[in-house]
Amino acid sequence: MFGRFRYSFAFILGCCFLLMAPAVKAARIKDIASIKGIRPNQLFGYGLVIGLNGSGDKGGTTFTIQSLVNMLEKMGIHVSAQDVKVNNVAAVMVSATLPPFAKIGQKIDVTLSSIGDAKSLQGGTLLLTPLKGVDGRVYALAQGAVSVGGFSVGGAAGGGVTKNHPTVARISGGGTVEREIPLNLAGKGELTIMLNSPDPLTATRVASVINERFGDEITTAVDPGNLKVRVPKGFRERVVALLAEIGNLEVVPDSVAKVIVNEKTGTVVMGENVRISRVAVAHGNLSIQIKESTQVSQPLPFAPGVAGGGPVQMDSGVVVAPGGTTVVTPQSDVKVTEEERRLLLVPKGRTIGELVKALNAIGVTPRDLITILQAMKAAGALQAQLEIL
Repeated sequence: MFGRFRYSFAFILGCCFLLMAPAVKAARIKDIASIKGIRPNQLFGYGLVIGLNGSGDKGGTTFTIQSLVNMLEKMGIHVSAQDVKVNNVAAVMVSATLPPFAKIGQKIDVTLSSIGDAKSLQGGTLLLTPLKGVDGRVYALAQGAVSVGGFSVGGAAGGGVTKNHPTVARISGGGTVEREIPLNLAGKGELTIMLNSPDPLTATRVASVINERFGDEITTAVDPGNLKVRVPKGFRERVVALLAEIGNLEVVPDSVAKVIVNEKTGTVVMGENVRISRVAVAHGNLSIQIKESTQVSQPLPFAPGVAGGGPVQMDSGVVVAPGGTTVVTPQSDVKVTEEERRLLLVPKGRTIGELVKALNAIGVTPRDLITILQAMKAAGALQAQLEIL
């Protein structure tokens, strides 16, 4: 485990050196922003997966039985719910994402998640399932053989082996779009650009780059996350061409200084804008190790006897002769070690990369770094947002 932490720390240090590089690469506007109204929509539905090899829902899953009975009734087959076995059938929720500008007949991927007590969906086939939006209307249909990236194998005694997550499956291109969401860009006089990470400086830079490209003040930053773009007259019927030109423009985005800490995995991610005030850091660990052992004291031959007579059998099964007594004694070995660490003085204005380099020189692990960063934030020396996952 500690080896993994050392590798993680070396990786973090390498990333910090990259962040300290003087050249900052620009990003395309299409990668840091989106257009208001052009968005995907989530779809969902309830369906049945059949053809499972005994890994489906058990007999106590009443909604699976009822769903199967209702389906057979619609096909003209009358059966009783008490006579139906569902070991080869599993009830699932089917979810999909309808992309913007999707047309009727277009294929989309669907994801299946078991909602009963099925052990695996491997080898099953999803029956025709309507996928609805939040408005209750059907926008797509899903059907096909499922693909599970894992397996689950068990024995009669209860043991088994499971790889990945066999109760969640996927059908690539298993959904077909049946209804379009109307979205017409032609003739629009104004567009709204929404930044993925709102920031005043980034919004100002985006507006400046767009205005410089078209030679007119067509873009205005309304707030740190939204920009209004006035569509030029020459692009009123060619809004897609305008979006293509705007999306391909490059800008250097800015962000708030932030440190992300995940205590469960020992991961620390730091941004290049993090700054440190003048602070002294000292950190040491106290290690306590306790070992328990058992010693047996065996009497010597012809030792002075125990009053009263013949051989005695102890609870542990040891037979003691009249000449002495066998004694079992516990023994504890306690060892306390305190690591010696030097006091580190960090000058004012140093970057986080230099701090990590200095801490690495005195042998600080990622776990130690998390504790030090929390203490520095409490002392007011860490000029960044500290976010703990």
